[in-house]
Amino acid sequence: MSDFSRKNVIVIGGGPAGMIAAGTAAERGHNVKLIEQNKILGKKLLITGKGRCNLTNACDDVETLIQNVPTNGNFLYSAFYTFSNMAVIDFFNKLGVETKVERGNRVFPVSDKSSDVVEALRNYIIKNNVEIINDRVDSILTGNDNSDEKSRISGVMCSKRGKISADRVIIATGGMSYQKTGSTGDGYFWAEELGHTITDIRHSLVPVKVKEDWIQDVLGLTLKNISIKVKNSKNKTIYTDFGEMMFAHFGLTGPVILSASAHMKNIKSEHYMIELDLKPGLSEKQLDERILRDFSENLNKDFKNSLNKLMPKKLIDPIIEMSEIDPLKKVNSITKSERTALVKLLKCIKFSVVDFCPIEQAIVTSGGINVKEINPSTMESKIVDGLFFAGEIIDVDAYTGGFNLQIAFSSGFLAGTSC
Repeated sequence: MSDFSRKNVIVIGGGPAGMIAAGTAAERGHNVKLIEQNKILGKKLLITGKGRCNLTNACDDVETLIQNVPTNGNFLYSAFYTFSNMAVIDFFNKLGVETKVERGNRVFPVSDKSSDVVEALRNYIIKNNVEIINDRVDSILTGNDNSDEKSRISGVMCSKRGKISADRVIIATGGMSYQKTGSTGDGYFWAEELGHTITDIRHSLVPVKVKEDWIQDVLGLTLKNISIKVKNSKNKTIYTDFGEMMFAHFGLTGPVILSASAHMKNIKSEHYMIELDLKPGLSEKQLDERILRDFSENLNKDFKNSLNKLMPKKLIDPIIEMSEIDPLKKVNSITKSERTALVKLLKCIKFSVVDFCPIEQAIVTSGGINVKEINPSTMESKIVDGLFFAGEIIDVDAYTGGFNLQIAFSSGFLAGTSC
């Protein structure tokens, strides 16, 4: 690359989108500075996937990636085609991070250590001579000679270093989830100051609070191979999923609940119900036959002592209470109608959603820079020349399973190659 085309690029944010944007831009020959206010890079990345880092999803094609981005998925066609899930896997393999594919096509490092991913990205940007600056950006600087023209990037103002000039600035500061890791929403403020529209910032992939207080009796219980339905005020099913969930002191969490939360768009005005099916692999008839077999082995036992094979021990007392069957009733005295009611209960345990947990507990933020104001082929602002966006700050968000990190990597790569 000739000196004439070599540009001074500043990337704000040392998360996955920022690091890959910085490394990619530097690899193309630009002079790149990465500014991160935390003392370490990838602070949020270190805790993703329970510290294991679900890098991406090994689904078959870009169309499937798009389908797993319920908010503005079509905006990401260029980004996903430019740097696909398979490209992400290959990228990390070449950096020395071996990967494996688990249930639901989720991709993890073989080591099960997110620190290996962060270290690989850090080595990647250092190898490409990116200057890492530990500082806080206070504002984005612009200027132009003609008031009729669009504003043009001129640099940033930092708390400690003062003004740093730049031809290009990539904002990759994330959303407002996990604020302790540095996601404070500064990027939204800067973008708005520069004329961008910020769509409603709300929770996505967040645990939910529910009305039912019996969940306090099953704290910490994880249910696997269950299915859920989410219904709105009109009793219309708006989301279904199969997988894993967990009971916590604040309510419900786990992969299926987190993904379901992305569909509860109007939590303040709508009333959402979650219907839990403990035995999705069995029809009501098959489940009834299964219960009959269990009962036949426990004919002279109390009802409360006949359910051990059917469900986790912690769940037995709440189920008995909801079934309204006397816990001391002998199994051989349970009527067909009582058994039918038990079957229907196990196939449909209802939870009334009260609210989301605080946005600080959300895995990702929904809302952000309006995608209509960003060129999807480059990630450059349509309002300010030389300004680019990458990652969660953009109004796109996906389900659990590695799709949100794929967005970060793809948009960061595209911004880095286009700046």
